[in-house]
Amino acid sequence: MIEFKDVKKVYPGGVQAVKDANLTIEDGEFVCFIGTSGSGKTTALRMINRMHDPSEGAIYINGEKTIDKNPVELRRQIGYVIQQIGLMPHMTVYDNIVMVPKMLGWSDDKCRETAKRLLDRVELPEEYLDRYPGELSGGQQQRIGVIRALAANPEIVLMDEPFGALDPITRDALQDLVKELQREYGNTFVFVTHDMDEALNLADRIAIWHEGNLLQYDTPENILRHPANDYVRSFLGEDRLLQAKTNYIQVGNIMRKNPLTITLGKSLSDALTIMRNSNVDSLFVVDDRNHYKGIITLSDITARSDYDMSVSDVMHAANRPVKESELVQDTMQRILKGRVLNVPVINDKNELTGIVTRAALVNLVYDSVWGDDSSSDKGEEATDSASSEESHSSHDHKDQAEGVDHK
Repeated sequence: MIEFKDVKKVYPGGVQAVKDANLTIEDGEFVCFIGTSGSGKTTALRMINRMHDPSEGAIYINGEKTIDKNPVELRRQIGYVIQQIGLMPHMTVYDNIVMVPKMLGWSDDKCRETAKRLLDRVELPEEYLDRYPGELSGGQQQRIGVIRALAANPEIVLMDEPFGALDPITRDALQDLVKELQREYGNTFVFVTHDMDEALNLADRIAIWHEGNLLQYDTPENILRHPANDYVRSFLGEDRLLQAKTNYIQVGNIMRKNPLTITLGKSLSDALTIMRNSNVDSLFVVDDRNHYKGIITLSDITARSDYDMSVSDVMHAANRPVKESELVQDTMQRILKGRVLNVPVINDKNELTGIVTRAALVNLVYDSVWGDDSSSDKGEEATDSASSEESHSSHDHKDQAEGVDHK
């Protein structure tokens, strides 16, 4: 655990780089420090391994003040990756990787085994161990920098804008790699970035810094849904904030319940009767256990001359169902940007429980755009409203009828 308690950092000349910072980083968390240049994020990071020391307050690692630890010994216990990579150009890749393990007295066999395993983990061939950093690309060098920081399996890894100089494709690949390795090894990562998308992609929690102040420290979801102030809102951007209002809502919260159905063994005449009585032109088809099987439409029936035929002989597979637990954002892409006009919803037992229509999604988007921010979250209000509607109303059935994507 890393704790900042009333931490200040003042440089000569009175420049306050960090002001009264308080935060706790739990073991195994991936935390991103984010802010513009001069915000205090890098200073805060470097105080963890005593590259800088607090002017006031204290930083604790596992309950011990960092200021009470020998800085050299402390740094050997903390992995560190920087944008400039920092590989020793006169040393081989192998010697760069095992630099800290050798300092810690590891045997040659253990060092060699660790280097080979880590190199394989970042998908580089074993012969690279005998190469020098200058023979590698920038992305390859940064991969070596990452595994060098992990070689001694430290409890804490610090990363100071490690991917800022890389092209977008290499950067995305390394972000995925770092997150995988962090989960695999269970280290605590503190990652400095100025890129909000990078922070949202990687972090369990994000610390937003501005002019030395820690403005907000929370999960990505909570920061997006509840920005601390106008500066945080502007830093996030309106597009992200709008998307966030629907991103974390589950399908089950906006679906219309109890859509009209008919079982496989019923006849086309039975289906036609239900459609006429309910004023719809389609029905979802289910089996005796209410498992979703497909759709039958009025045009499917009228194309046949024998209305005694079974529904199972005429029905067709239509829209792939989604689970109640899935996020609205994924369903939204299918409906609002494609030809699909509705999607059946199933539970964890694969039972048909509802339908998501274009109308429900459009209402949710409108509410997110024009909702009153002073009230409770409008995305949640929209889901409550949609869920509580009378499921057997003619309006619901009309939505189901109009929502069929006829094949």
